[in-house]
Amino acid sequence: MTVGTNEFALFLLRLASGLLLIAMLAALIIVMWRDYRSATTQLEAARRTYGRLVLLQEIDGVYTPSMTTYPLLPLTSIGRSPTNTILIDDTFASGEHALLALRSGMWWLEDRQSRNGTTLNNIPVTETVIVTDGDIIGIGRMRFKIELEH
Repeated sequence: MTVGTNEFALFLLRLASGLLLIAMLAALIIVMWRDYRSATTQLEAARRTYGRLVLLQEIDGVYTPSMTTYPLLPLTSIGRSPTNTILIDDTFASGEHALLALRSGMWWLEDRQSRNGTTLNNIPVTETVIVTDGDIIGIGRMRFKIELEH
C-alpha cells in the first residue's frame, strides 16, 4: 500500500463515520419530533372541552339557565373539595360528590357515594348511568343542565 492509498482509505473512513453520525443525529431528531407531536396531541386532547354544564337557578319554582357554566373534560369530578374539576359551594354536596366520564364516546354519570345522593332528571342515581344532551343533574341543592358538543 502506498501513502496515497492509506490517506484515501482514511478519508473514506472519516467520510463514512461523518455520514453515520449525521444519520444518527437525523434519526434522533425525527424520534424527538414524533414524541413532541404525540405529547402535544395528548395535551390538547386533555384540555379540549366536550361540552359544558350550565348552572340552573330556581326562580318561582322554575329552573332557568344562569350565566355560570363549567367546561366538561373527559373526566369531570364535581363536589365541594378543591381537588374536583368543578368546585361547588353547597353544604348539601359531598366533598367528592359525582363524576362525569367520557367512555367509548358516551357520557356516564356516577354518584361517588355522596351523603345526599345525585339525581338525573329528578331520578336518584344508584348506579353509573348514561347522560345525554339536555339532561339535568342534581347535586345537593344545585341543578346543572348538560350541553354536549356534537
